[in-house]
Amino acid sequence: MQNPADDMPCWSRPAAELIAAQESASVGLASTEAARRLRQFGPNAVEDRDEQTALRLLLRQFESPLVLILVFGACLSLWLREWVDAGIILAIVLGSALLGFAQEYRASVAIAALRRRLALTVEAWRDGAPVTIRATDVVPGDVVQLAAGSLVPADGIVLEAVDFLVTEASLTGESFPVEKRPGVLPADTPLAARTNMVFLGTSVRSGTARMLVIQTGRGTEFGGIAARLKVREPETEFARGVRQFGYLLVRVMIVMVVFVLMVNQALGRPLIESLLYAVALAVGISPELLPAIVSVTLSRGARTLASRGVIVRRLEAIENLGSMDVLCTDKTGTLTEGVITLVAAVDAAGADSAAVKRLAWLNAAHETGIPNPLDAAIVAAGERSGLDSVDATKISEIPYDFNRKRLTIVVAEHDTPGRHRLITKGAYAQVLDVCSSLAVDGSERALDDMQRERLDAYFRRCGEDGYRVLAVATRVLEARPAYAHADETDLCLAGFLLFSDPPKADAARTIRNLARLGCRTKIISGDNRYVTAHLAVSIGLDPQAMLTGPQIAHLTDESLWHLAERTDLFVEVDPQQKERIVRALQRTGHAVGYLGDGINDAAALHAADVGISVEGAVDVARDSADVVLLKSDLGVLRTGVEEGRRTFANTLKYISITTSANFGNMVSMALATPLLPFLPLAAKQILLNNFLSDLPSIAISTDRVDREHIARVQRWDVGEVRRFMIVFGLLSSAFDLLTFFVLLKLFGAGEPLFQTSWFVVSLLTELAVVLVLRTRNAAWRSAPSPLLLGATIAVTATALTLPYIPGVASAFGFTPPGASLVTALLVIVLAYVASTEAAKRAFFRHRHAHHTHAGHVRRKSPPAP
Repeated sequence: MQNPADDMPCWSRPAAELIAAQESASVGLASTEAARRLRQFGPNAVEDRDEQTALRLLLRQFESPLVLILVFGACLSLWLREWVDAGIILAIVLGSALLGFAQEYRASVAIAALRRRLALTVEAWRDGAPVTIRATDVVPGDVVQLAAGSLVPADGIVLEAVDFLVTEASLTGESFPVEKRPGVLPADTPLAARTNMVFLGTSVRSGTARMLVIQTGRGTEFGGIAARLKVREPETEFARGVRQFGYLLVRVMIVMVVFVLMVNQALGRPLIESLLYAVALAVGISPELLPAIVSVTLSRGARTLASRGVIVRRLEAIENLGSMDVLCTDKTGTLTEGVITLVAAVDAAGADSAAVKRLAWLNAAHETGIPNPLDAAIVAAGERSGLDSVDATKISEIPYDFNRKRLTIVVAEHDTPGRHRLITKGAYAQVLDVCSSLAVDGSERALDDMQRERLDAYFRRCGEDGYRVLAVATRVLEARPAYAHADETDLCLAGFLLFSDPPKADAARTIRNLARLGCRTKIISGDNRYVTAHLAVSIGLDPQAMLTGPQIAHLTDESLWHLAERTDLFVEVDPQQKERIVRALQRTGHAVGYLGDGINDAAALHAADVGISVEGAVDVARDSADVVLLKSDLGVLRTGVEEGRRTFANTLKYISITTSANFGNMVSMALATPLLPFLPLAAKQILLNNFLSDLPSIAISTDRVDREHIARVQRWDVGEVRRFMIVFGLLSSAFDLLTFFVLLKLFGAGEPLFQTSWFVVSLLTELAVVLVLRTRNAAWRSAPSPLLLGATIAVTATALTLPYIPGVASAFGFTPPGASLVTALLVIVLAYVASTEAAKRAFFRHRHAHHTHAGHVRRKSPPAP
C-alpha cells in the first residue's frame, strides 16, 4: 500500500510527515473537507453488498439456465415464423421474470433498511473534537479513536497507543494478538511485521489507540484480497440442500428430455416440434420461481422478526435459527436482569470498607478501555456516596486483557508527593496471584496459606449466595514516568467488591419454552463456578452438570465431544475454550446457536451455526453475529426460533409440492408420448400451465404453519424431498393415466379436446394439491392463509374459463369442453384430492415411525470420534 503523495511506503515515514502529506492534523479533518473527500474517494466499503440496484436484480432473473432454454425455444419459433408460439413463450418468460423481480426487489429494499439500522460506527476527530460517524463515512486523513472491542475501519498508521493489542487472524492468519505502537519501520517490512499499522478487517483486543487513516474501502489490504478472491460467505445448510436438490432435478430432467426426444424421433414426429416440446418439458419440471419464493419468504420472516426486536444481518440465518437445537449463552443480561448493582465493598476480613470503595471507584472512574456494567455499577455507587477525584490525578493505565483478567490504574495522591499509588481490580484468583500481603485492621499481614484458605472459603460462600466477586489490591511506589505489567507484583489485597445481578423473573419459563421447541440451553461463562451454579438452580438447569475451564483444558477433543452434550454449565472458561465447546457440540450433530456480546465471544459467534448478539455489543461481536437482538431477552429469541421454523416450513412447502406436481405431470407426458398419436400437451400449453400453477405459490410465504411443525427442530433432507416427489408425483401420474383413459375411451377426444381437458385437469390438481399437502393434518382442519386461498381460487376460476375465451383459446390451441366432460373432469379432481389426503396420512405416519426408530438407534450409539 503506497501513500499517494510519495513513493515511500507509509509505514517507513514519520507520523508528522504523513499527517502533512494527507493534509490533515493531529485532531483530524474539518467536516467540510471530510465531506469533499467522501465524494472523491467514495464510501469506505469493500463491496456494495447492501444495495442491489433494480437493473442488476432484473438482469439476474435472466441468468437461470431454464430461462435461457426458453429464450432458445422462442428464437427457434421465430426462425420457423411461428409468431404466436414465439410471442407466448417470450410473454411467459417476461411474466416470470417480472414476477420474480418484483418480489426480490421488495425483499432487497426491506433487508437493506434493516442492515442500515445496524451500521457500524466509529469515533473520529472532526473539527477538533471526537464525534461518532458511520464506518462507511471514514475517509483518508481521518484520525480515528480505537479501543478494545473496536473493528479497525480502514488501513492506517498508529499515532498513539497504550497496551494496544490487535487480532489480525482475518488478514495474516496469526491467531495471537499483535502489539501495535507508533514508530518507523524499514520500507521492505512484510505486512505481518508492520507493527506501526492497523488494517481494515482486524479487531482491537485490548488497550487504546489513535490512528491516521491512509487507505479506505477497496484500496485497503483487505479490499485488495477480497477483490482478487471474490470471497463468499460460507454456504449454509439450507443453501447446500437447495443446491443438492437442484442436482437431483437436473438428473431427472436430462433423463426425461432424452427419453421424449428419442421416442418422438422414433415415431417420426417433426424435429422442431419435438425439440420445443422437450424444452417445455425441461422447464416444466423445475420450480423456476424458487429464488423469488425463497427471497420473499426469508424477507417476510426478517421483517416479522424486526417488528419483534430481532434484526437479521444474513437472511439465510433465519433457516439456521429454526434448525437450532442447542443455545449457548452467557448469563449476564440474558438469564439475569443485566442491572448489576454494587452491594458491598468489604475489606479482607469481610467488614464494610469505605477505603475499598474509594480505591475501586478511582480505578473504575479513570479506566478508558472496554465499557462494562461492573465499572458502571462502581461509578454509580461512588457518586451516591459523594466520592470524587479532586485529591488524586491519573498517571497511567495498564488495560484489562483476558489473560491477566485485571486492570490497573496509577494515580498521584496529593498528600503523598513523589509517590504513586497503583490500584488493581479484577478476577479473584488473578488478583490474589500478584498479592503478597493483605490489609487487616489498618495493618498489612503476609498472605500465607492459612489466609488464602480463609479467603477462598469467603469467596466460595459469596458465590454460593449469588454474588459476583472482584478483588481490589494496591501498592504505593516511587513515582516513575511509565508502568507495565511487571509492576503488578507484591500488591496488598485491600478487599472485595460484591455485585448482585438477580435472575430474570421469566428466565426459567423461557428456558422451558425453548426446551419445548427442542432447543436446550447451556451457559458458557467466564464467571466462577459458585455464582453460576447458584443461578442455574434458580432457572431450572442442573448445577451438577458442570465443566470448568481448567477441566476442559485437560480434555482431549474426543472426551469433550462426549461430555459437552451432557453438560449444562461451562464455567471459568477462556475465549478459545468457548469456540472449542461450540465445535464439540457441532461435532456430535447439533445445530448450535451462540449468544454473546463481548470481545471474548467473537470466535465462538463466528464458529456457531447461528451467531446471536445484542444491539449494545462491542463492534467485533456484533459484526460476527448473524442475528442481533434489539434487547437482551431470550423470550424474543424464542420468537426468532419459531419464525425461523415457520419460514423454513413454508419454503419447503413450495419445493416439495411444486416439484411433486411437476414431476407427476412430466412422467405422465413421458408415458403418454409413445402411446398417443399426438403430443399430450403443446409446448406453449405446458409453459402456461407451469406459469399459472406458480402464481399462488408467491402467497406461500404468508401461509399458516401447524403448531406441531413449529415445535420440532427442522433440518433440510434431500432424501425426504426426493421420496415426497416420487410418492405424490406418481400418485398424480396415476390419475393422469385415468384421465387419459376417460378422454380417449369414454369421450373419444381428439387432439385439441384432449389437450384442453388435460390442461384443465393438470392445473386443477396442482392447485388443489397445494391446499392438501401444505399441512400434515387433515386439510379441512388447517386453514390456509387468506392470500393463499384467494390466489388459488382465482387461478382455479381462470383455468376453468380459459377454454371459453375465443382469443385465448385459439392462441393456445384450446377448444371448449362440454358440460358432461367438465363434470367427469371435476369428479377425477375430487377423487385425486381424496386419494392424496389418504396417501399423505400414510406417508407421514410411516415417516414418523421411521424417524422414531432411527432416534432410538442414535441415542443408543455414542457419537463417533
